[in-house]
Amino acid sequence: MAKRLKRSEVPIEMTWDLTDLYESREIWQEKLAAMAPKIAELASYKGRLAESSKVLLECLLLLEKTAIEMTQLGTYARLKQSGDGTDPVNQEDTMAFSVVNTQFGAASSFVEAEIIGLDDERYQAIFEEEEELKDFKIFLDKIISKKQYQLSPDTEEALAAMGELMTAPYRIYSISKAADMKFDSFKDENGVEYPNSFALFEGKYEAQENETIRTEAYASFVKTLKAYHNTYAAVYATEVRKQIAERKLRGYEDVFEMLLEPQYVSKELYENQLDVIFHELAPHMRKMAKIKEKQLGLDHKIRFCDLKAPLPIFYNAPVTIDSVRDIIVEALAVLGEDYQGMIKRAFADRWIDYGDNIGKSTGAFCSSPYGVHPYVLVTYTGTMRSAFLLSHELGHAGNSYNVQRAQRVFDSRLSMYFSEAPSTMNEMLVAQYLMGMNDDPALKHFVITNLLGTYYHNFVTHLLEGEFQRRVYLAAEKGVALTAKWLSATKLAVIREFWGDAVDVDDDAGMTWMRQPHYYMGLYPYSYSAGLTVATIAAQNIKEEGQPAVDRWLQVLRTGGTLTPVEVAKLAGVDMTTPQPIKDTVAYVGSLIDELGELYETLG
Repeated sequence: MAKRLKRSEVPIEMTWDLTDLYESREIWQEKLAAMAPKIAELASYKGRLAESSKVLLECLLLLEKTAIEMTQLGTYARLKQSGDGTDPVNQEDTMAFSVVNTQFGAASSFVEAEIIGLDDERYQAIFEEEEELKDFKIFLDKIISKKQYQLSPDTEEALAAMGELMTAPYRIYSISKAADMKFDSFKDENGVEYPNSFALFEGKYEAQENETIRTEAYASFVKTLKAYHNTYAAVYATEVRKQIAERKLRGYEDVFEMLLEPQYVSKELYENQLDVIFHELAPHMRKMAKIKEKQLGLDHKIRFCDLKAPLPIFYNAPVTIDSVRDIIVEALAVLGEDYQGMIKRAFADRWIDYGDNIGKSTGAFCSSPYGVHPYVLVTYTGTMRSAFLLSHELGHAGNSYNVQRAQRVFDSRLSMYFSEAPSTMNEMLVAQYLMGMNDDPALKHFVITNLLGTYYHNFVTHLLEGEFQRRVYLAAEKGVALTAKWLSATKLAVIREFWGDAVDVDDDAGMTWMRQPHYYMGLYPYSYSAGLTVATIAAQNIKEEGQPAVDRWLQVLRTGGTLTPVEVAKLAGVDMTTPQPIKDTVAYVGSLIDELGELYETLG
């Protein structure tokens, strides 16, 4: 049985270089300790913001500087924890930062309250009195827009002081998942034993060609999930109840209104994504399931644990990290030398952590501390699917790389609704590059199957998470008890409604809700499909129009939070105020599935 590596055993070139943030843990600790007087200085402005525009500007400049430092400190702790959640030192640092971050949140909570306290006439006057305040106007306008939901300054400060407790459900889930969950090893049909883990199952085994490995890995996986079933339900229910309680305190109509407000997205846009894709994509995906069932040569109906099994390979795709790097660099050359140069530096300067080790966080993400450079986490498994995933995360990196040079920190973050568009755009461009290499049907088959992997991930996996999440919040608003039994039954119903009788969905599939941290991040899951919708249409525009569409996209990457998601999408040439782009994207997915079926007639 292959032994999983400890973090210290992973080759250094496969890990990220955190010295770009801090030279050592000791320096990080010194910087963290040095935040106390800075936080105290910030707190000294409490009750003074209405004194003059000059005082307000001084406070905002200090808040900006302190927020950047806190982001860098937090990123360092988070990346270390993500690299190895079993290391008690990393756990200690995460907790240490959480304490200081809570202090920062409490000390700065007065800023919003006092800005909201300015009357309209006074608010308009400050920009005339201090020209530099205009640099903060978008940030300030967003604060003013929340005026009706703001609580008293004392209440806001009290809530901020409880920041560590408010984030406890996610922290408990993450630590338990990384450090506590242990999975039984399993054997294939030849008696070869395999280790199992969250990363190995999700990144390798559930996409295994060997049916025995898929089946036994799934059995090992769900066995451990069952052991944590009630505990994780209690943790997730606490997260949901916390959000329901806050929305009632603030006076939002429902939890959806509260969670969509920071995304600057209407409930109509949110429900368009869920409704159109859930109902209109299902027939296409059921057809895809039947194609896969036939091509896998199964002697039974395709099962839930077979859905990510790879289709037969007709093209010898590159699988080394170096060859994948070259493809990504060349594919993204269409976005210009500056963007391409950033991608090269990401590989050369160790912005990427792509090894596998005990305690490493599952999934993939990009973390972008303002003023440094992006960091990407993936678990590279030697498959081209992992390469598409890497290009996806580098899309987030390219977005933050561009926006941080164009916007101040408070205006640098895209709405969650749009945030997945820059990442999935990169996947689309990689696909276009590969398809343009030649007319080989085997290559076309390879690209289509990988594209469908992207759509499956965003339009099926995350979309079904979003539909489950919607049902959870609707039930919670009615006072339904979110027990482990109820959560699993609800998730199972969502999966079975989508797949119909095309897939044999076992009861254990209902525990899929335990696998994702996204449920602790507000209304995040549905946004993947929104980003992919925009990226699909915008990528087609680049293919058809060339440089004008590229220029628009590069402009999009620089906007950050200065425009609403609808405005950014329109800048990219996509009108999300109607369901049509979603319908067009679903139809495009359907055409890929049809083309795949035709390719099998050619390839045999």
